[in-house]
Amino acid sequence: MDELAHYRQAGPITTLAAAPAALLDGLPADPVALCAVAHGLVIQPADASRAGVADDRLAEKDIRPAADLLRVLAGLDPRPLTAPRPATARVVGTCRHFAVLATALLRHAGVPARARCGFATYFQPGRGLDHWLLEYWNGDRFIRLDPEVLGTDVAEAPEDLAPGLFLTGGEAWQRYRAGEIDAQHFGVPGYADNWGPAEIRGNAVRDLAALAGYEMLPWDEWGRMAASYAGETGADYDELLDRVAAATADGSPAAVTACYRTADLAVPTEHRPA
Repeated sequence: MDELAHYRQAGPITTLAAAPAALLDGLPADPVALCAVAHGLVIQPADASRAGVADDRLAEKDIRPAADLLRVLAGLDPRPLTAPRPATARVVGTCRHFAVLATALLRHAGVPARARCGFATYFQPGRGLDHWLLEYWNGDRFIRLDPEVLGTDVAEAPEDLAPGLFLTGGEAWQRYRAGEIDAQHFGVPGYADNWGPAEIRGNAVRDLAALAGYEMLPWDEWGRMAASYAGETGADYDELLDRVAAATADGSPAAVTACYRTADLAVPTEHRPA
């Protein structure tokens, strides 16, 4: 399959075929404007609690499919997604949910797009923080855009991030293997133990799965990921991650699919949408 056709086609997580149709009325055609719509649909758990969102709604952050996220949004406010939403009418999620919803909306509009899992360097100086964003095709190249911080001053030009401001898991892995970065500066803020090579490995595998059509939750683990986090993998797993990084850098459907089908990399059935 042609690369652009591959990323234009909705996958199991990003399909909106079962989403409430009324929500999708009047969506803008411009890709950045579509991502701005997604920016107003999600609220981080800590922000949700401060806004008075009920504790039982915090489980929304565990929803994987975009259509299910839209069903939650329809229950909170049935108006089209373009209508401004107060904090309490947004779905509770993470950076991954911003990226997945924006990717789903772009693909629904026929724009080639792909969610990416990796590390942002613009939240904390000198640190690569666990993060998701997306890339979309503008007719000439894939643009890297962060829908969560779109319209803010958190990053310079979040609608077209400069090289190096965000590293995919595979990009970070290649730089680590080349001795260009300190892996101990890459991880999850707020968790003292979640830093180092294992965090980079995990995000590289999640990024591969996302390119293959399975944009998983940031805490989903499969294959040998848990063993990696526990420090129980060795050179053979690192060599497998070299292949993952090469495939995600290539980005072609053939390279991604061939690598994804390797043992320990494919998402298990229990994590996939029905």
